[in-house]
Amino acid sequence: MKKNIFKKVSSVLALSLTLALSLASCTDKYDEYNVNPHEATNEMMTRDNLLAGASLAQMERSIFTISSAGRYQETEMLQGDLFASYFAPIMTWAYTGGADNDNYRLYTDWNKAPWDDAYTDIMTPWNIIKTGYEDAGEGNSPALAIATIVKVFGMSRITDMYGPIIYSKFGTGLQVAFDSQEEVYNQFFKELDDAINILSVSEGSILEEYDLIYKGDIAMWTKFANTLRLRLAMRISNVNESKARQEAQAAIGNARGLLSSVADNAYLQQTTSLVFKNPIWEACQSFNDMRMSATMDCYLNGYADPRLSKFFLPNNNGEYRGVRNGMTNRNKSSYQDVSSSANYSENDNLKWMESSEAYFLLAEAALRWGMGSQSAQQYYEEGIRQSFAAVGASDVETYITDNEKLPSTTWKNPSNNRRVNVTTSQLTVAWDESASQNTKMERIMIQKWIALFPDGQEAWSEIRRTGYPTIVAIESNQSNGEVANGEIISRLKFPSSERSNNTTSNIKEAESLLGGRDVAGTRLWWDVKR
Repeated sequence: MKKNIFKKVSSVLALSLTLALSLASCTDKYDEYNVNPHEATNEMMTRDNLLAGASLAQMERSIFTISSAGRYQETEMLQGDLFASYFAPIMTWAYTGGADNDNYRLYTDWNKAPWDDAYTDIMTPWNIIKTGYEDAGEGNSPALAIATIVKVFGMSRITDMYGPIIYSKFGTGLQVAFDSQEEVYNQFFKELDDAINILSVSEGSILEEYDLIYKGDIAMWTKFANTLRLRLAMRISNVNESKARQEAQAAIGNARGLLSSVADNAYLQQTTSLVFKNPIWEACQSFNDMRMSATMDCYLNGYADPRLSKFFLPNNNGEYRGVRNGMTNRNKSSYQDVSSSANYSENDNLKWMESSEAYFLLAEAALRWGMGSQSAQQYYEEGIRQSFAAVGASDVETYITDNEKLPSTTWKNPSNNRRVNVTTSQLTVAWDESASQNTKMERIMIQKWIALFPDGQEAWSEIRRTGYPTIVAIESNQSNGEVANGEIISRLKFPSSERSNNTTSNIKEAESLLGGRDVAGTRLWWDVKR
């Protein structure tokens, strides 16, 4: 009996030893064996950049959102496009109570739309890309660098809407502290510097099948990043000039340069894999909600600007007529046929950034600090040329040298033909080297404002930063004292969802970082000049 037990125990020990030796011989292939055969690993996904592809495309589709009918209107046209006086609404939305963003009374659901979309469709997919590449040991991947540039581009628009935002601590929890706008900008510059350094030593293309802007062209993304860096540098030039100069010089001095020709322009492009309704066409021609503003009317008609017919369509009388911002009791039927709609087709691409902006940024850097290889005048005039070329307008040299025509100081209401005296910048197009520094700056900003169309968010930021150009004042300020009469609106208020879902202490800290009350009239960190 004991012998049988011993034999059985010996057999079990022998089997155990055999299994142990067998397992030991396999430990060097543990990672290979311990993989779900039906699931791709991060290393496998990064190998062909599959990890970044879908998420990058989601981010690019969401900078100027095309996600659903009317969403671009809520996030762009009823925000910066109104505040920069590019467009004006010709209807009243009953659910807003008769006054809305165009009267500086911020409607809650519109107010939170840019914030919600940015965190859902920009920050979240970027975090997925970042985590995946870092986990795979590919933190210096050009694919991640491009995604980071797109993130900075998108989130720079959000901080310039609200001020302090959730940024550096995003993804660390459900209730997250805000960063001050100064901290956010400092991180933007660091992220852009890192991304540019990675791309500057890389060649060729990456993510060609997924990138909806440049088809993965690494050199083009480097140019875009440099131009974005220069944009952000000039944004802080009045509040931190030394940092602005440092970042501007880094952007201008990069070997790959800035966006320099129409071929470099960045657009969300219609392709076989991405077909969308142009949202400006949708809001202006399909919905018939939005029309050219009175400010655009005064400037483009006053200058006899050849870009007028490229930007807008004539009304039923063959004229280009705008609508004043901030009207009350809007009646669509009174304005729809007698005012000008935007000249966009249903399948047109959507503008991100153009070379004209790079030249106007260079003109300002040359004027302020003597940067660049050309004079402020040469950069200014090239900015106008690039803007004309982008839309196919003619007679640019005649326009550039015109020293007679001025923006109109009267606006004629297209619904009743009553004339109203308005205030606009009174400068001709032609450069005047004998003019003061401020006058030269105003001249640059007038033409930059025109060239930025239809990107009202960027134009609104530049008006707040510089005070130029002078736009036609809204007819009726309904902000309940949040924005002083005669002032332009300064910001959007923090979304109500942050007050509900984030901690009270985080919201109070955000208000402290803002440096004023959470109202539409509190100026942002960089808004110190006007």
